[in-house]
Amino acid sequence: MFYKRKGASIFEDFDSRRITVSGTKIFVRSGGNGPPVLLLHGYPQTHVIWRDVAALLANDFTVITPDLRGYGASGKPPTDSEHAPYSKRAMARDMVEVMSALGHDQFFLAGHDRGGRVAYRLTLDHPDRVTRLATLDIIPTLEQFNQVTRSSAYGSYHWYFLVQPAPFPESMIGANPEYFLRHTLSAWCDTPGAFSDAAMDAYVAAFSDPETIHATCEDYRAGISIDCDIDQADLDAGRKIDCPMLALWGGKGKPHKRKGVMETWLRWATNVKGQEIDCGHFLPEEAPQDTAAALRDFFKK
Repeated sequence: MFYKRKGASIFEDFDSRRITVSGTKIFVRSGGNGPPVLLLHGYPQTHVIWRDVAALLANDFTVITPDLRGYGASGKPPTDSEHAPYSKRAMARDMVEVMSALGHDQFFLAGHDRGGRVAYRLTLDHPDRVTRLATLDIIPTLEQFNQVTRSSAYGSYHWYFLVQPAPFPESMIGANPEYFLRHTLSAWCDTPGAFSDAAMDAYVAAFSDPETIHATCEDYRAGISIDCDIDQADLDAGRKIDCPMLALWGGKGKPHKRKGVMETWLRWATNVKGQEIDCGHFLPEEAPQDTAAALRDFFKK
C-alpha cells in the first residue's frame, strides 16, 4: 500500500486564508520565520503534499503553500475555448498576486509536477519576483510533448486522456473519483507509506468535487495548447530563466522521467544545477527529509 494507517495533524501552527486574485480566490496556508518560500503542488493533489517539507523548512523560512486555481479549496473559475483561465500564465499571475497580498515582493519558489510548470512560467513572466527557482520532477511542458516516446506515452497516459474534450474524461473520472485518484497516486509512487491517512482523506475530499475534476482537466487542456504556444514563443525569443535554478527528480521514477532532465533544462536556464532524490515521482511525500534538505541548501546559499 502507498498510504499508511496513521494520522498526524497537518500544518500545525500554520495560518490559513483565502486571497482574492484576478478572477478567483486562492486558499493559502503560511507559517514559519525567515525569507519567504512559495511551494506549489501538482496533480492530483493539493497544498497538503508539502506538509512534511513545510514543517522542516519553517524554522528557516516563511513557508507559503497555496492550492492552485482549480484545485483543493481554491476557486474554479469558468474556462473558455482557449483554456486560458487554466494556463500556467494565469496560475502564475495568481501566485504573484498572492505573494503581493502577503507583503512579499521577492521570494524563493519551488514547484512539483503541475506546480513546477506554474513555477517556471512565473519565473519567466515575472523575473523580478523570483530570486531562486526549484522544479521537482518535471521538464518544460513543450519539451514534455516534443520528447514523447512509446515508453513516455504509456507511462503518462493521463496527459492524453485528460485533454480530451469535455465532458468525456470528467464523466469517466466522476464515475469513481476515489478509485481514479488512488490509482494515479499509486502508479507514480515508489515508496510504501508515503501518503498518510490524513493526506489521503484530504485528497479524496478535494478530488470528489465535480468542479475540481473539470478544472484539473482544463489544466491539462491548457498544457497541450496555450501553454505550449507560450513556451514556444519564449524559445523563439531566446528568453531564459536567469535566476539560479535547481532541478530535482526522483531516481526511482518512471525511466523516461529520469532521462535528459539536465540537458533539457540547460536549454531553458542560464544557471541550473540538478540533483537526484532517491524516490519516485512524489518527492515531497516520498522523501521529505531529503527534499527539504536539498531545498534548504539551495535557498540558503
